[in-house]
Amino acid sequence: MADEATQEQSVTAVPATGGTTSVDDDVLEKIAVAAARAVPGVTDLGGDAARMLNSVLDRIGLDNVGDATRGASAKVVNGGAVIDLFIVIEAGRTVPEVTEAVRAKVTEAVEAYGLRVDAVNIRVDDVALAEPPAPTA
Repeated sequence: MADEATQEQSVTAVPATGGTTSVDDDVLEKIAVAAARAVPGVTDLGGDAARMLNSVLDRIGLDNVGDATRGASAKVVNGGAVIDLFIVIEAGRTVPEVTEAVRAKVTEAVEAYGLRVDAVNIRVDDVALAEPPAPTA
């Protein structure tokens, strides 16, 4: 044992060349929803049932449950993201103007994460009409 010499091994960090990377669909949905909400003329996301459920959750104090991905569905097909959005637009806005702005903003946001976007499909589910003024007594 006295004859054994201790040697130090020089270790240089080398990145792994193997392995896989995957992005969960929920991540794509969150990115898409955040981008769509930032577009002028988009007042809400989600279909009628999702918005009704969200209204109930808000009333019982669960304001943020499901909001991050509500109104979006996403999947990766052959390496490219396919995103489906359900939006509510503001009254007086033109559908093509709002949907093209949403499509561009969502594509830009997802591609900023280094991901490819193959399609952003948009369904205008409702129009938000201005609330009538409350009657005065």
